[in-house]
Amino acid sequence: MDKVVVITGASAGIGAELARQLGEKGAKLVLAARRQPELEAVAARSGKEAIAVVADATQRGDVEKLRDAALSRFGRIDVWVNNAGRGITRTVSELTDEDLDMMIRDNVKSALYGMQAVLPLFKSRNAGQIVNISSGLGRVPMASFRSAYSAAKHALNALSACLRIELLQSHPGIMVSVVMPGIVATEFGTNALGGGPDSRVLPGAQSVEDATKVIVDVIEHPRPEAYTNPATKAEVERYYRDVAAYEAEASTRFRR
Repeated sequence: MDKVVVITGASAGIGAELARQLGEKGAKLVLAARRQPELEAVAARSGKEAIAVVADATQRGDVEKLRDAALSRFGRIDVWVNNAGRGITRTVSELTDEDLDMMIRDNVKSALYGMQAVLPLFKSRNAGQIVNISSGLGRVPMASFRSAYSAAKHALNALSACLRIELLQSHPGIMVSVVMPGIVATEFGTNALGGGPDSRVLPGAQSVEDATKVIVDVIEHPRPEAYTNPATKAEVERYYRDVAAYEAEASTRFRR
């Protein structure tokens, strides 16, 4: 794969596995996260053409420095993956201002900064791909205790679609892709604000390897949207067929 790929949130979970899989395919990687030791270990496992850039994706200045580091090392960027994010374990009635602000900062603003940092480069050659890692909860608010996370991912999906429409006539060579995992066996659950169920032991959790293969396929075959698990897509379709019935079931099925 002769592509230069920037990945945020690359020190663990889906981001780290995406680096490994793309590295095996020969991609040139620019990996970003806040935790330097973990990030450098991922870079070391991801091939000779992988560099680690310590950066906080929630800070616009850091994201711009990440872009500049990629250009300095490789001279171009082909794909930008906005993968940084965080969950929460709070119902709507429990949310504080700080909870909601954090979810928007970590899951929406971080992606917005990435999109805006790389867009001028992509526009200059009418080519490139932005991949926003969202969630099935960005389509179906099935888990009420993930309330603000679900809301943030809904917002991310909307921004992605709006940008895709914005670019469609003027820059049709740029693809904005949204990938929506379901439950993936990572530390996402235990790292959520307020703690919560361990995603690695939840029924039906998809392996991080299998979920990430779908992201790789979206990079190799760009398209607007993809679910990493057919079961998640089925949940979405079921929800929109009968919202009331689905929510009645969800109120008993999806608990902390």
